[in-house]
Amino acid sequence: MSVFVIAEAGVNHNGDIEMAHRLIDAAADAGADAVKFQTFRAADLAGRDAPKAAYQERATGAAESQLDMLRRLELAPAAHFALRDHAAKREVAFLSTPFDSASLDFLTGEMGMETIKIPSGEITNGPFLLRIARAAQRIVLSTGMSSLGEVEAALAVLAFGLSATPDTAPSHAAFEAAFLSQAGQAALRARVTLLHCTTEYPAAAADVNLRAMDTMAAAFGLAVGYSDHTQGIHIPVAAAARGAVLIEKHFTLDRSLPGPDHKASLEPEELAAMVRAIREVEAALGDGVKRPVAAEIGNRAVVRKSLVAARPIAAGETLSAETLACKRPGTGISPMDFWALCGRPAARAYAEGEAIDP
Repeated sequence: MSVFVIAEAGVNHNGDIEMAHRLIDAAADAGADAVKFQTFRAADLAGRDAPKAAYQERATGAAESQLDMLRRLELAPAAHFALRDHAAKREVAFLSTPFDSASLDFLTGEMGMETIKIPSGEITNGPFLLRIARAAQRIVLSTGMSSLGEVEAALAVLAFGLSATPDTAPSHAAFEAAFLSQAGQAALRARVTLLHCTTEYPAAAADVNLRAMDTMAAAFGLAVGYSDHTQGIHIPVAAAARGAVLIEKHFTLDRSLPGPDHKASLEPEELAAMVRAIREVEAALGDGVKRPVAAEIGNRAVVRKSLVAARPIAAGETLSAETLACKRPGTGISPMDFWALCGRPAARAYAEGEAIDP
């Protein structure tokens, strides 16, 4: 299965709809499978006193509140439809992450969006998780800042929402029962993808811990991908090599633009390079069967060796380690038959270096 690459535009449009359209073009030109934005109502997402994250302060300063910053970055509902239509024309999937219930209802209801990506900050928001499970056809759960136990608790809520009957009352016991049930597990496998993530912008390589993808895959039996916040493209490419089914990466038109996420984002040519590298890696992974490929067959005769006369050999002389040598090309008897020939009489005379007859 091909690695699904999401070009995360996020809020890198800076509230400018024309810039958002240009981001779609950049994602399509880079060969991404999808371009993703963020949908929220600032007043529903953050309180008036909510502080900015440290990385947001570094990028945008401390004078402005998080709420005011978010207000500048909201996309109006009408803009979503225009962006979706543009993405369709460019043959790149349009996605957006909801951060509140009204935005979720808009995306799954009015826009008919089937895939919902749950951001890392919502992994403990049980009511929101349940609402998503009941509204979305497919779910991508990002797990930044989370322990394995927190991931399991979130999956239990999703399993309940995906498999329980509408009249079943939500509770911790009901969530656990759904998670342990065959129906709940089948629903999770069919409809949920986990994303390993380190929620820091930019994230240091030493904090990435790609092996956590393996841990989650083994613990939950689900497809696992990777949402990357490091600088450069080598870490997401490595994640693809480790088996990530989905790669998500922030990108921008220009890293020098003002805004909270630009500095930790790829520019368009870097995004294209990442997509190319991921495609090369997935091609290189192959099917796992150890066998020579067609391109190798012609080289075997050149680089392998055959049994030859180490010195002149008389007819009838006993073949031995002193009379036999291994040299290229590999068109004669394989050196694997060396021990079978030793002790036999030479069928004819051989000059030094001459290939031994079969």
